[in-house]
Amino acid sequence: MIEFDRVTKRYPGGHEALSEVSLTIAAGEMVFLTGHSGAGKSTLLKLIAAIERPTSGQVIVNGQNIGRLRRSALPYFRRNIGLIFQDHKLLYDRSVFDNVLLPLHIQGLTGAAAAKRARAALDKVGLLKREKARPITLSGGEQQRLCIARAIVSRPALLLADEPLANLDAAYAHEIMEMFRAFNQVGVTVILSTHDPGLALRYGGRRIDLAHGRLLPANPIGFGPGPGTVGQRT
Repeated sequence: MIEFDRVTKRYPGGHEALSEVSLTIAAGEMVFLTGHSGAGKSTLLKLIAAIERPTSGQVIVNGQNIGRLRRSALPYFRRNIGLIFQDHKLLYDRSVFDNVLLPLHIQGLTGAAAAKRARAALDKVGLLKREKARPITLSGGEQQRLCIARAIVSRPALLLADEPLANLDAAYAHEIMEMFRAFNQVGVTVILSTHDPGLALRYGGRRIDLAHGRLLPANPIGFGPGPGTVGQRT
């Protein structure tokens, strides 16, 4: 489903966020990207979502070469991707409910069916009672949960989450991880970045470790297949 072939991403000024990264992620996997701040986790996710383009090498997602995608094709490409990034990109002039409804409208789903799905997504993250509020009035953790509701409402085949547990207390973090696991169990590919290397062990999944833009060798303590491989989830 996703293949990185010797991918390097270099930003203006010469900073190399990723260097010669090769890996494969199969459809239906749950993958945890771990590493220090600046290891390249966010860049890797943005490359999968075609928010960034590789400087060299190839990123293939569902048979499409990200580096060759036309700008006009991006909305269609992202229709089956749920995105949860640290810069929330919420619409502060619209209600919580309208923020979650927007992806469904983009897909052409309107009316009672769309409203029912939006409220179900808000209920899953504990925000149904705040549906009429404006995002600016929410706490950091509530805004994070709103982003998660917006990402899952369209029932994506691929869910990309950049530090999705940031600003969440332990109880909500566990509920969100259980929700991600439930999505994965019905076939959704889930890829999330985290500073907590133990998540893969606690929730089941493959761990890919990054450091300074490079893949690290497989962890020997039973965290699943090593970077760049496809195999059984632990």
